[in-house]
Amino acid sequence: MQATLTFLGSGTSMGVPTLGCDCAVCRSAVSADGDPRNRRTRPSIRLAYNDRTVLIDTGPDFHAQAVRENIRRVDAVLYTHAHADHVMGFDDLRPLSFCVQGNLPIYADDATASAIERIFAYTFRTEDRYPTSARVQLHRIDSTPGASFDVFGATVRRVPVTHGIQQITGYRFGSAAYLTDMSDLPEESVPLLQNLDILILDALRRDPHFSHSHLEKSIAFVEKLKPRRAYFTHMSHDLDHAVTEAALPPHIRLAYDGLQLQFEIA
Repeated sequence: MQATLTFLGSGTSMGVPTLGCDCAVCRSAVSADGDPRNRRTRPSIRLAYNDRTVLIDTGPDFHAQAVRENIRRVDAVLYTHAHADHVMGFDDLRPLSFCVQGNLPIYADDATASAIERIFAYTFRTEDRYPTSARVQLHRIDSTPGASFDVFGATVRRVPVTHGIQQITGYRFGSAAYLTDMSDLPEESVPLLQNLDILILDALRRDPHFSHSHLEKSIAFVEKLKPRRAYFTHMSHDLDHAVTEAALPPHIRLAYDGLQLQFEIA
């Protein structure tokens, strides 16, 4: 089964341009003669397959991303973790949830699910519930590495990744994997990432960071896992698109907002 993956956002938690910054990359992101690939909203992807639309994360830019990509329907959402740049667009699911028969399925590990229930408590309360709250059903996924669940005919597997002092959830779906916000990869996750067509992973900046992989480290992950194609995401204004990509081998590219990739999801 063929799928189309769209990068809704490829930026870091502060976005690019970063507010108050006048660096060359931030200027390029907004300049009429700059590189539009340097304009990076908060990280998220859309999967389209089997006449369905599945999102991974809904950050604070989700409304603008959905308008840009003409997203008129969402059938499920998977969450990686509960940091603001990954969940704060949750409330923008409200009108889209009204289009789903029943409730919109939401998938998250236990810690993420609990945080979403706390942050958006008004959505989940059963008494005095606001009538236009999002109509969702939260599914807690098994935390076991490689644990799988079906999403409209595609098998999705949980791939644990290290994010600073946390362990959060990456996902593999068919021949692709999405590992945002990772600083390291537990050994038990390595067998889950073999024989990939597409590997998407964190590459925050050039210098090391305590909770994100940096450019050199991300290249080493690609060399270890040997996917056919790799794309870096969650990038800061430290990485100019054209300059950085020119120094990479041809099978490693930088993602950018709106980039679409085709792959086998099942």
